[in-house]
Amino acid sequence: MNNTYDFTQGNITKQMIFFSLPIFFTNMLQTSYQFIDSLWVGNLLGSDALGAISLAAPVIFTVLSFIIGVNSATLTVLSQRKGSGDDEGLIESLNAFVVVLTVLSVTFGIIGFIFTDAILTFLGTPEDIFETTKLYLRINFLGILFLFGYNFIGTVLRALGDSKTPIRFVLAAVILNAGLDPLFIYYFDWGIEGAAYATIIAQGAAFLYGVIYSVWKSKVPFTVPHWPDGKETKRITKLGVPAGLQMMTISAGVTAIMAIVASFGTQVVAGFGAAQRLDRVIMLPAFTLGAAVNSMAGQNIGSGLWDRVSEIARNGIILILSVSFTISAIIFFSAETLVSLFINDAETIAFGTTYLKTIAFFYPFLGINFVLNGVVKAAGAMVQVLVLNIISFWILRVPLTYLLSDWLGEEGIAYGIGISFVLSSIFAIGYYKYGKWRDIEIFEQEVEK
Repeated sequence: MNNTYDFTQGNITKQMIFFSLPIFFTNMLQTSYQFIDSLWVGNLLGSDALGAISLAAPVIFTVLSFIIGVNSATLTVLSQRKGSGDDEGLIESLNAFVVVLTVLSVTFGIIGFIFTDAILTFLGTPEDIFETTKLYLRINFLGILFLFGYNFIGTVLRALGDSKTPIRFVLAAVILNAGLDPLFIYYFDWGIEGAAYATIIAQGAAFLYGVIYSVWKSKVPFTVPHWPDGKETKRITKLGVPAGLQMMTISAGVTAIMAIVASFGTQVVAGFGAAQRLDRVIMLPAFTLGAAVNSMAGQNIGSGLWDRVSEIARNGIILILSVSFTISAIIFFSAETLVSLFINDAETIAFGTTYLKTIAFFYPFLGINFVLNGVVKAAGAMVQVLVLNIISFWILRVPLTYLLSDWLGEEGIAYGIGISFVLSSIFAIGYYKYGKWRDIEIFEQEVEK
């Protein structure tokens, strides 16, 4: 695997930048995937269809959230295995994640398909887009294994120090989806169904490409799947369950926010959906560095190099603040033009523009959360980060958004979310400085034996 980094030696700043850049481009491609979907759906099918896929996105994320959380534990376990030089343990842990995550993805896909009506009813989905959203969701649930699969392969590669190869898989999905969207939506006249089928076909192709490439070219030590032994299952449970609950907490919070947004009607939902496609660009540096520092810190924790772990956190904060404020400024001054790419309804554009301009300069504080949480998660502090996420979403973000939107109307949505970013970063800094995450030993049982 010639693309891999050994983070236990060398210049940390240089490694962080060059390891992060491919992750950033991968995330950009992921965002462009949704961006292209929204462009085709919004312009070919209108604001109702755009509102439908905007409501569907957090629902899919909610159903997938537990799997995504368990998948995030892959970074912690495999990066520490890599840092400690335990090749046999790496193979066993990798097999365990493959088996457990495959079972979870199939199970949750079935559950999501069956309970689509109940989920949309709970969200208070507007009646005029209920059936459209339901149709789009159910098709996507059928392809959840593909979505999980190619993202999991990318996570494994990053844990091993390779952030370049996953670009190939995501690029394949983006190119295929960009071609299939207009073909299915317009030429075949399949409407919202066409957008959904284009998505799962593209993701399925990327998954197969990822499996073939990672085994034969990148030499990832995948084995024929077999049921993992007790200690690996216990480790996944100990780290994966709280990591999964973290993501469920986040996704449920996002869904609750969307329920608040939905109470203002279809046009606000569509405007919020268009803005969400754009504010993901602001969040890309945070996602990127969160994943990068997790891998980097994990390898150094596995080797017991705690001074390097502290330097990783410090450099990550400096980098995220510099980049995030720059991107926030660009988004702020071009908000109306960017929102107009998705929709041509004046009221929808007005809300999306106001939301983006209000929220833009709050996002660097969210970046602090991602970096510091990435470092402490690398040590195995999954339960602690779960608590931080509960505070962030359910004590701060959802209540503040509800209260301020009730007080200020639809404009209060952005203020509630933004203020919660600032307060959440204070809690993240507090735990990083004073918490006992450095004392966690995820392989303690093996050492004792």
